[in-house]
Order: sequence, then structure tokens, then C-alpha cells
Amino acid sequence: MEETLSQEGEINSIPPTSEQLQEIIVNGDPPIPGSAQNPTSTGSDGPDSEGESGSDSDSEDDAQQNLQLQTLEAELSSNPSNYEAHVQYIRLLRKMGGIEKLRLAREAVSELFPLTPTMWREWAKDEASIDSGPEAVHAIEKLYERGVLDYLSVSLWCDYLSFVLKSDEMVCDCSSADISKARNLFESALTAAGLHVAEGIKLWEAYREFEQAIFQTIDPSDIQAKEKQIQRIRTLFHRQLSVPLVNMRSTLQAYRAWEMEQRNDLAVESSDLDGVASHIVSAYQRALEGYNARVHLEEQILRQDMPESEKLQQYMIYLKFERSSGDPARAQVLYERAIADFPISSDLWLDYTRYLDKTFKGGNIVREVYCRATKNCPWVGELWVRYLLCLERGHASEKELATVFGKTLQCTFSTIDEYLDLFLTRVDGLRRRLSFTAEVEDVLNYSLIRETFQNASDYLLQHLKNTNGLVHLHGYWARLELSLGTDLVSARGVWEGLLRICGSMLEAWQGYIAMEIELGHINEARSLYKRCYSKRFPGTGSEDICHSWLRFERQFGTLEDFDHAVQKVTPRLEELQLFRLQQESKSIVERENPLKKNAREKRKPGSDLIQEQSPAKRQKDAAQTSKKLYGKDKAQDSNLVEPNKVKEINAKVENENSKNEQQMKDAMTGKTKVYKDQCTAFISNINLKANCEDLHNFFSDVGGVHDIRILHDKFTGKSRGLAYVDFSDDAHLAAAVAKSKQMLLGKRLSIARSNPRKSRKDLSGHDSQMEHVDAADHHIGGSALNAPVETSKEASRAPQSANRRRGNVNIEIMGKNTFAVPRNVKPLGWSANKQETEGDGKPKSNDEFRKMFIKN
Repeated sequence: MEETLSQEGEINSIPPTSEQLQEIIVNGDPPIPGSAQNPTSTGSDGPDSEGESGSDSDSEDDAQQNLQLQTLEAELSSNPSNYEAHVQYIRLLRKMGGIEKLRLAREAVSELFPLTPTMWREWAKDEASIDSGPEAVHAIEKLYERGVLDYLSVSLWCDYLSFVLKSDEMVCDCSSADISKARNLFESALTAAGLHVAEGIKLWEAYREFEQAIFQTIDPSDIQAKEKQIQRIRTLFHRQLSVPLVNMRSTLQAYRAWEMEQRNDLAVESSDLDGVASHIVSAYQRALEGYNARVHLEEQILRQDMPESEKLQQYMIYLKFERSSGDPARAQVLYERAIADFPISSDLWLDYTRYLDKTFKGGNIVREVYCRATKNCPWVGELWVRYLLCLERGHASEKELATVFGKTLQCTFSTIDEYLDLFLTRVDGLRRRLSFTAEVEDVLNYSLIRETFQNASDYLLQHLKNTNGLVHLHGYWARLELSLGTDLVSARGVWEGLLRICGSMLEAWQGYIAMEIELGHINEARSLYKRCYSKRFPGTGSEDICHSWLRFERQFGTLEDFDHAVQKVTPRLEELQLFRLQQESKSIVERENPLKKNAREKRKPGSDLIQEQSPAKRQKDAAQTSKKLYGKDKAQDSNLVEPNKVKEINAKVENENSKNEQQMKDAMTGKTKVYKDQCTAFISNINLKANCEDLHNFFSDVGGVHDIRILHDKFTGKSRGLAYVDFSDDAHLAAAVAKSKQMLLGKRLSIARSNPRKSRKDLSGHDSQMEHVDAADHHIGGSALNAPVETSKEASRAPQSANRRRGNVNIEIMGKNTFAVPRNVKPLGWSANKQETEGDGKPKSNDEFRKMFIKN
């Protein structure tokens, strides 16, 4: 009997197909044929043979092995989770014969990862070769016991049974009546792998041979003992014949032959089922039908030429069939077979554990499977979450739960949400046990929950900032501070801490306010609304918080509270509405004018350099580069403009030229309108989006508005935030100045009476305007000198626009103060033949004109 088991173990020690695949997947390499099985043997690969040879090559090999050993030790010291380094380290130690280091290395890797059946078998054989005493036998049995739990392997079970039968004197002699140890071991083997369709028959036959060997040792005169043993063997035959396995007909024939030996009432030439009890026949036929239904599925998963992905798919088809058959034990065995072939398939582990949770509802079996699953796939957060839930269902101790949770924080997951889910699962478990468990452990208290929340916040803050996940975590924390911790100050502290981090999130404010309202703290909730209604939130959040405040006051506040909220919220909503309209119009303009946008983007890099320069430098550079860029940009734009827009652009240019010519004629004939600023208000800090209509509406309550002129940048055409407003009389002007510091489109206006210099009041009103413009430019760092003015519809164009025309028109001005006259403006009495000798009358260039203007 023992010899037969030993032979089966020898045959199965050659890795079968499933183990070869398992070794390749888990270990990274297939088993090395011919590797040393005994670290202390004198084989050609052992250290003893190297010492005996004493050759130089052997010494070099020793030095190389020692160097490799030191390298692997350093790698494992810095990275203990490197599985491949562990495997190489163990192989090298087996080759060198360091049994103590080898034992420690195997223990270390078994704590982190499951070992393959081949590695367990090598470990057991190495230990058996060193010592065969009772203590060593017990230690080796423990190794086998641990090994059969990692992966399903019939060959490892056979080795385990063979070792027990050989080493245990009580079982080997078969002289003791108490042989329950071996029978219990066989029953465990049948429970684990007896339903294995392809290889389970090996365990059944070994069990029967063991019982038949015991029958041979019974005294022939002890009829009762012999009958009892015969019945035990017959029961084993009946159990085996009811299980779908390979070679079922040969098992039936062996049963008939054995019955003939016992009774001699079966005809040798009769049918296989002749003389067999009817209940055994029916069980056999059902098992045979089950085998025939599975044989094609077995053939698919045992094929050698099938890719791994296709083989896994065939396993899933087979598993679906077994689940539908309604036999959980058979489905579990098939899952274990699939796991042995694909140990790092996370989808397979998730499907396996989900099936066990649904079928067994917890228990030690499910707990052990989760432990193995997290060892094989430690990077899957869902497995750890369900492992914690499984432990909680099984009423595990806080120590065990804390240990498992500590392991999760040492793993690396693919998403931050998996870490968050783990922290929340841990808190959920602590909360349930503190709230609903009758007998609470001494170590359980609310400080554990607070500590877990704090660790979660510190751990996840960098990755979850301004996300709903972080808000949910802090909301849960604050709620438990109230319900379990009964500490309102701490709950508010949780929300305040979140607002310091995520103050721009509407959800954070809403959660804080909802807590105060739920507790009936109306004043505290109102103060929160006052703190946040003016903040800018993404999307429509700013409008939402304003409307939320109004609803709050309707439900909880007095009329004075509601009026105060309306007074605060209404300007804010108007400002937000205007902002939305401006954004929409801007987006429409950008969609309609993509060419202008591209041109601005091309010129955009230069703006960074301009802002780093001083105002005077920017003023000078803008004047020098404007003319150079004008021709280039115009040429580039003309190349980019689509052909169907060329006519439109030309029409605009001709229209502008005609206007300029008309203005020039008016200037020459003295028709230009004169601005003397006698009843004029100078306005600054205007919103750059404001137009004449906005200013007219602003002064509608004052009345008497005669003219409005907004100053624009000479080169960009954008508003400079400055304007002149002419009034009909001093009374209206005084009323307008009184409106200074009032808001217009979110900007607080500065309004003052225009006070022109008397020495320049006759210069068409231009110098009186420049007095205020220069001061404003000095204050805001403007880059333009002579800014064009936008007037209302009833106002005529200012004569300054004529100075901006591009042409050779000569304009005569009165007086001799011509020290700062541009080149195209001729002083009185100037002629081409007459050269001015006086220094003050010498025409200046544009650059000299700007330099002297900056100095002044």
C-alpha cells in the first residue's frame, strides 16, 4: 500500500500540466529540470562537490555565487515585495547548501506570498533529508499542511499522505486500533480534491488501498472486526462510484471483483451491473451522466496548445456550468483548479470570493480564501474591502481586523478611490460594533474612529483636494463626532478644517450649513451664508448659494432677515448675470472671429515681457514697435483671411479712410467741435466693459448729460477706464460729482470736476483732457499717449482723430510753442525753403517727441 502511494507520489512529483502553467505564471520561470533536491547532497551542483574538487573554476563559482547572494540580500532588504528576487535567493541557497538561511528565506517569502506546490515539495524533502526524528516529522507534516492550503494540488496531497504513512509508526505497523489520524487526513484530501474530475481518482484509490491493507492485518478469527472493515471498504466504493470521475467503468469492475472475493455470488461473465445493488446502480448512472456532460469541458481546459487567455475563458464557461448545476462543493473545486492555473487573475479571485460570499455566508472557508486572494493579488482594493467585511461577519477580534487593515495601507492600488473605500470600510466596521454590538471589546472606543478619520484625511488630502470624496469623508466624520463623540465643537472643527482646504467647493459649505440647520442652530447657519454668498464657485454654484440663502430666510428667518438677505444677494446676482452675459458674448465673438484670436495668440508671448518692464519702458517700446508690427501683422492677417472676407475688409478700410478725409476737411475749415471742459466731469476706474450707454444710465438720476467721451488705447482699441462727461450746467455737474465712489458694473467710480489749464483752454479742448489723462496714465501705468475718444451718438468726432491719419496732410497750429510738434504738423509760417534756426522751433521726430513728453 505504502509502496503504491510512494509510486504515485513519484509519478506526480514530475510537474503536471497545471503545475507547469502555475509555475510559469507565479514564479516567472518554469521549474528547472534536474535542480538539486537535497541541499546537503554530494551531487555535482552541491557545495560538497565544489569543496572536493578544489579547482580554480570551483573557487570562481563560489565567489560568483557569494556575490550574487549578497546582491539578492541587498535587493530583498530594500524591496521585500520582490517575488522574483525571493525565488532566485531560495534557488541559490539550495544550490549552496545553506540550510538555516534557506529555512529563514522560505519562511519570509511564505509570509508575503503563497508558494507553489513544487516549492513546498522541495522544502519538505530538504527538511526530511536533514533529520528524521519525531520532532522533524511533526515539522514536515506542518509544512505539508500549509502547502496544501495555498493551491489545489493532487500530487502534493499524495506526497503528504505518503510521508505520513511512511513516517508514522502507528500507521505503518497498522497494529494500533486508533488509526483515525490517517483516516482524517484521507477525508481531508477527498474534501479538497476528491471531486477533481481528472485526478481525484488517485486519492480515492489510495484511500481504498489503505483500508484494504488494514483489513489484511485483522485476525481472521475476529469476524466482527473483519465485517466492520469490509463494510468500510464497500462504503468507499459506493462513494467513489457516485462521483463523476475518469475511469468510472474500471472502478465499477474493481468493485465487482472485490465483491466476488467477499461473496462469490456474482457471475464472472455477467454484465458490469449484474448483481450490483439498485441504489448503487442508479448513483453510478447519474455520476456517469455527469461525467459525460463534463468530459468536453475537461478536454478544453487540459489542452496543451491553447493560449492562456482562451484557457481562462474556457474555465469561466466550465464554472458557469458548475454553478448552474447547484453543487457548491464541485464549483469550489473547479474554482481552486482555475486558481492553481491562474493565481494572479484578479477577476477570477473576485468572482470566486463573490460566489463564496453568496453561497456560504462567511465562515472559516471564506476567510481563508480571502486571505489567499489578498496574498495573490494585493493590488486589488476591492478584495481587501471584502476581506474586512468577511472578518466582521465572522466576528473577528479587533486585533485581527486592525492587522488586516494595516496590511492594506502597505499595498499600492491603482486609484485613490480604493484607498478611500478602505478607510470608509474600516470606519463603518468600528461604528457598527460600537453602536450595535452588545458586548463591546475593551479596546473599542470612539478614539479609534477619530484616529482613522485623521489618518484618512492626512493620507488622502493631497490627492482628493477639491473633490466630493473628501467632502463626503469629512461630512461622515462630523456626523460621527456628533452621534458617537457627542462633541459639537469637534464637529464644527472638522468642517472648518475642510473649508480651509476646499473653501471654493460649494458642497463643503452646503454640508456645513445643513449640519447647523439640522441641529437647529439658525444663527450659525445664517453666519455661514454671509461668509460664502460672495465667493466664486464653479459653474452656477455662486447663484445657487444666493438662492439657497433666500430659501433659508423664507423658512427660518424674520422679515428683517429676509430683507437683509435680499439686499445682499440682489447686487451679487446682477453682477453674476452680467458676468455670464459677457462670457457668452465673448465666446460668440471668439467663435465668429477665430482669425483675430489666432493673431492675438501669436502676439501673446511678447506681452509677458512687456509686463515685466517699467511703465516708461513699455510706453517707449509700444511706440517704437507699433508701426513695425502694423505692416507685418496686416500682411499676415491678409494671408490668413479667407477669400470671401477680403471684400468686407477692403470696404471697412475705404469707409475709415473716407471718414478720416472728412474729419481732415473739417479740421482745415474750422468745423471741428471745441471741448472747453467748462461743465465736464472726469471719471476714472471705469469697468473696461462699460460703454456710453452704461454711463448715461448711471447719470440718469442726475440728468443734464450733454456728451460722453470714453478714452481708448491708441494701439489696442480697448477702453482705458477713463471718460469725460459734459453736463448742461454746474448744478447737474455738482450732482454728478456727488455720486463719486458709487459702484458701476462691479467697479467703484472716481468722479471729479475737470479743471483745465487756462493757458491751454483754446487748443480745441485737447490739452484740458490730457491733463487728466496723463495723471490717470501715471497712476495705472498706461502705455498709450494720445488715446482716441469714444463719444455718444449725438457727439461728433474729436479733432484729435485727424492727427492719427496716415498721410502727408500739413496742419497749421497757432503760436510758436512748437517744441513738441510731430513731424507731419507744420508750425505757422513754415515752408520747405525756410529752415528754422531757433532751437524751440525745430521740428522734432516722433521718438524725440515721446522722450520729451516722458521727461515732462
